[in-house]
Amino acid sequence: MKIEVYSPTIRRKEMDAVLTAMVEEKIGPGDRCRLLIQTAKEQLNFDYALALRSPAVALHFALKALGIQNGRGVIISALSPRYYLQVLQDLQLTPVYCDVTYDFPCLSRDLIEKAIEKKPSELEIGAVVLHHTLGFVPDTSSITELGIPVIEDISHSYGSWLSLGSKKDKEEGEVKNEKDEQQNPAVQTRIDGVLCILGLEERDMLTSGGGALLFAMNRKDSSGLRNFAGIPNEYCLPDINAALAIVQFKEIMRNIERRRDIAEILNQACLSLSSRTKHKRFVHISEAEYCNYSFSLILETGLKDVIAYAKKKEIEIENAFENTIAGTGLCSDCPVSNSLCLRTVLFPMYPRLRSQDVERISRLIMTLP
Repeated sequence: MKIEVYSPTIRRKEMDAVLTAMVEEKIGPGDRCRLLIQTAKEQLNFDYALALRSPAVALHFALKALGIQNGRGVIISALSPRYYLQVLQDLQLTPVYCDVTYDFPCLSRDLIEKAIEKKPSELEIGAVVLHHTLGFVPDTSSITELGIPVIEDISHSYGSWLSLGSKKDKEEGEVKNEKDEQQNPAVQTRIDGVLCILGLEERDMLTSGGGALLFAMNRKDSSGLRNFAGIPNEYCLPDINAALAIVQFKEIMRNIERRRDIAEILNQACLSLSSRTKHKRFVHISEAEYCNYSFSLILETGLKDVIAYAKKKEIEIENAFENTIAGTGLCSDCPVSNSLCLRTVLFPMYPRLRSQDVERISRLIMTLP
């Protein structure tokens, strides 16, 4: 049986929630949308949020909330989702592409400063959009010290700050129960951006089948968002999607723990692989625990042979950055990003993987050419 590289974590609870919304004929924006914001606030402790139909809509309103004038520059990683570029073009803003390093796929202060040095002198920078690529968490606090408004996109990294604790802690009974963790107002205290986007798309950490939350952590930063409190329903997340997302928030602890268990097995397989190849992994530099959004590998050579080898084993792997701006060939001044687009693959990593599937993936990694 073929193992897909992605699969949304939809269990009976999610199905029941969506079915209930359908039976009650509550599918447009309404009470469940408001309940989703309340549920998310219990974990994130933000000041104000909008529940919107897509991450693209969320980025649009985030940039509008900052009041950036037409023509100004917005710094984005070359490994950002390609829809970023379309949103910037629609708002008549100028993208300023920033490269990454071979060890870490997110932006850093040093790289942003280099991008600023290379931009045209007359171009003023209005914001930095900081994408947490593949779930890795950048050092946002050092970037905010540049004095440029930062929009953080935590769609891939949600859960990195959740206090799961180690297995030893659990054995010793030192980890709080699930209800306590969800109601802990400090479970996420490391969001330093002015505004934050949490995508709820099919391939995000949390999914409602589509949508996003756009929020601000404090009252000062939320003032711009409140101007959009009365936007038409056509921009807002429907209740049928919100019903699914509410369950996803409540199940996040269980899902992240399962991801961590799978990652431990695949990491062991990588140790065996590294003894005979130069394939390597990105380095997690944050103090926060990696949420194991994905299991990526930077190949010594190109993708073709490895993807073909996995296909023979009936395991789907794919180019990690195919759907990024660099992946479309638009970032000629970002050589590292362009190189990573040609050499980085993703292996299946999601909570619904069966134990026998994890073992198959592990054997594949250990025997990669």
